Amino acid sequence: MKNISKVIVVVAVMVLLPVTSGWAGNDNRRGTAGATELLINPWARSTGWGSVSVANVRGLDAFYSNIAGLCFIDNIEMSYTNTFLNGGKSGLSSGGSINALGLGVRVFDQGVLGVSLMSLSFGDIDITKTDSPEPVNGTFSPTLMNINVAYAHSFTTTIHGGVNIKVISETTDNITGSGFAVDAGIQYVTGANDELKFGISLKNWGPSMSFSGTGMSFTFVNNAGKNMTAEYRSGEMELPTCLNIGLAYDFLFETWNQRITMAGAFTSNAFLKDNFTLGLEYSMFDIVALRCGYVWQTDILSEADRTTANTGLCAGASVNVPLAKKGSDSKTALSIDYSYRSAAPLKGSHAIGASFRF
Repeated sequence: MKNISKVIVVVAVMVLLPVTSGWAGNDNRRGTAGATELLINPWARSTGWGSVSVANVRGLDAFYSNIAGLCFIDNIEMSYTNTFLNGGKSGLSSGGSINALGLGVRVFDQGVLGVSLMSLSFGDIDITKTDSPEPVNGTFSPTLMNINVAYAHSFTTTIHGGVNIKVISETTDNITGSGFAVDAGIQYVTGANDELKFGISLKNWGPSMSFSGTGMSFTFVNNAGKNMTAEYRSGEMELPTCLNIGLAYDFLFETWNQRITMAGAFTSNAFLKDNFTLGLEYSMFDIVALRCGYVWQTDILSEADRTTANTGLCAGASVNVPLAKKGSDSKTALSIDYSYRSAAPLKGSHAIGASFRF
């Protein structure tokens, strides 16, 4: 069985790795994708160390990092996270507000079904026009949303996989864009105490999307003096497909039931620069956890050449409060999670969330 598991992992890597060959180094495609909100992690626990947990993510955070991690929900898990993105929802000069809500339920001995919703809003933004550039034309409120439905399955005690289907919606009061995408991932766990983990996930694969609505049209007077209405054609936008590969190792200590996890991940982006992430997590008694991470990409240290607002440094913490009676087999617990992501010249992002497991 171990040999079969290794073969599955090797085959998956051989199939998915060539996908990146058409992406790497293609500067002409960078910045041309649509629905880039799909590249924002809305969950507080995993953002605390830079979303590095491709190999060892557990629970509802798997909706972003690697959907295979949904397999490790014991019974039922519910989670909510609010993120003040780059300072919070106060207009384009600052940032947005993200709300993420998820539910995972074990439906079979080896299978877990999950649903989640992510909504990104920016508050009221002033409407300006070419003939009226002052902010006296009212306001509009764009909303970006994606709905996820996923299933994850444990094929063996070492091989876990999952598939996630997401519906994408981007709206203002008079323009709408919609589409759908698919995520897929696997995780491989080995070692005497399952301390070595490997993961790979392909995200945001799907057809192009475009915009439509009354906001795409305008009225003008032709040479004959008659009013005519014309409509702009919306160009099609490809989705921000990316491939994630991660590795994690747990150092376990009997004293105070301590654990130190070192993790690394590589993200090959089809329309952005590739990312390299390193992260560290410390846990004691499975109650308190501290995390930190750094996300590196080319020119991230250069203010003039950096192409992302994030400057790479991430940190976070969790407190897990057991709610079951002593001696009970129940794993009922409440977890409070916090994370911070640094940014410049925008403000950093703060996320706080809560997860309930029973």
